Amino acid sequence: MTTHFIDNRRVAAIEGGHIDVIDPSDGAPFAQLARGTAADVRAAITAARRAADGGAWGRMAPADRGRLLHRLHEAVAAHRDELAAIEMRDCGKPRRQALADASALARYFEFYGGACDKWHGETLPYTPGYAVMTWYEPHGVTGHIIPWNYPMQIFGRSVGGALAAGNACVVKPAEDACLSLLRVAELAAECGFPDGAINIVTGYGHEAGQALAEAEGVDHLSFTGSAAIGTRVAQSAALRHVPVTLELGGKSPQIVFADADLDRASPAIVNAIVQNAGQTCSAGSRLLVERSAYARVLDALAARFSALEVGPAARDLDVGPLIRASQLQRVERFLAAAHADGARTVAQGQIVPDAPANGFYARPTLLADVKPEAALAREEVFGPVLAAMPFEDEADAIRLANATAYGLVAGVWTADGGRALRVARAVRSGQVFINDYGAGGGVELPFGGVKSSGYGREKGLTALAGFSVLKTVVIRHD
Repeated sequence: MTTHFIDNRRVAAIEGGHIDVIDPSDGAPFAQLARGTAADVRAAITAARRAADGGAWGRMAPADRGRLLHRLHEAVAAHRDELAAIEMRDCGKPRRQALADASALARYFEFYGGACDKWHGETLPYTPGYAVMTWYEPHGVTGHIIPWNYPMQIFGRSVGGALAAGNACVVKPAEDACLSLLRVAELAAECGFPDGAINIVTGYGHEAGQALAEAEGVDHLSFTGSAAIGTRVAQSAALRHVPVTLELGGKSPQIVFADADLDRASPAIVNAIVQNAGQTCSAGSRLLVERSAYARVLDALAARFSALEVGPAARDLDVGPLIRASQLQRVERFLAAAHADGARTVAQGQIVPDAPANGFYARPTLLADVKPEAALAREEVFGPVLAAMPFEDEADAIRLANATAYGLVAGVWTADGGRALRVARAVRSGQVFINDYGAGGGVELPFGGVKSSGYGREKGLTALAGFSVLKTVVIRHD
């Protein structure tokens, strides 16, 4: 059975429980996880607190932290194929996606390794006779609740930034996707990270995850997941006045004007909804098209959707399985409701004939004439389903783009530079891409949302502000 990783060693669950690990490609169990409880979380927090408060990690100079992160970057890069293979079986990711995730993880450690000794405070002009300065200090112990869709990438952007700022970390991955992160923690120990700097407790969200959100001794929480659970995490943290970074998903629009370059837009639009089988917070799941180009755009995308192949991770096809049976059922419910509400299927990809019968496969689906008030146009599906609807003019496009509770990412496709900037400013979203979508992940690009997509930012140097406490020091010298 797989164990927790606490204080640089493998540790069994205190209460001895376990969770089966299911391969999404065939629905069969292939390993077991330790079922963590509040007792395991407390042990991890204790280890992190020792590391942060006077331990080797807390005493380490920023440049030395950076060297360790660079060492971890090199280790992850050297074990890229191994980590990708773990992710393929654990999450059902096609090989190319799993390899990309491992490369992104390495890049996060490289980026934040270089940032450790460059996160500076300021000197401030003030009244004569005073010298004033600010400096950044770590919170101490940070908690990280990480979802199952991109465990390596979200570990990198969240834990990487927290470590760079000098925090010791306690991580609770989703029970559906823990194995790659346990291996990364081992690599970190092999690279020389001190005891307690990185701790991982596996288990269910309502047990280990809730315990971490409620625990005394955690000074900052980072959560990526659903809006409903994010609210509960924030409420738990508020009772202890603990700051929180929340990334809670999206219903991101692709806004396509009639003058858009379809040769550039079409592959990006399709990839933005089928990558990771649509299980992406920033998936471009709504397609808003200027009415005069509506039929033309749907035809261009239909050809691409029809050519998509879905199958086991090992086949490295366009789309792999969904993470679990309940996620497949969720996608099917959304499709049924959309059809009942008058939407029409324009095109679908195909599940390959030799795909295991018990795998969790969903056909990528392009739906047209989705009503703006329909659930499919307003709620996050987390599957490979693209909801298309026409708009009349720029003002109508902005209205539709903002007509959900979410605000994470938006794409704007037009040859008119002025219009692109007007729409980018008017859309309520944490990120806006113009004539592109996603920009290859962009480790350097601050990421987070507005409205029900959450608050706070990870990625880039901006993340270090969230993982630090700003202290003002005033010296009177007259």
